[in-house]
Amino acid sequence: MLRCPECSAEIDVDEDEVEEGEILSCPECETELEVSQTHPVALNPISDELEEDDEDVEEEDEDDEEFDENGDLLDEDEDEEEDDEEE
Repeated sequence: MLRCPECSAEIDVDEDEVEEGEILSCPECETELEVSQTHPVALNPISDELEEDDEDVEEEDEDDEEFDENGDLLDEDEDEEEDDEEE
C-alpha cells in the first residue's frame, strides 16, 4: 500500500501492474502522481504550478533579448551602449 506524498491518503497500487513514468491520481486530493520507480513503487507529485512557472520564465527570457539593426543578438553591454546612443 502506498501513500500520497501530498495528503498521505492510501493509494492501492499493484507493483506488477504499473510502469515507470505512468501517471496516477490520488483519490483524496486528486494530485497527479508520476511513478518514478517500480520496485518498490515510488510516486512523485506532478505540479502544474511548476510547469507554468517554467513557461513564464522562458517567455520572460525571450522578451529580454534585444537585437541590433542587423538582427544580431546584443549582449548586455552592447544593449546599454545602444540605449545611450539613442538618448
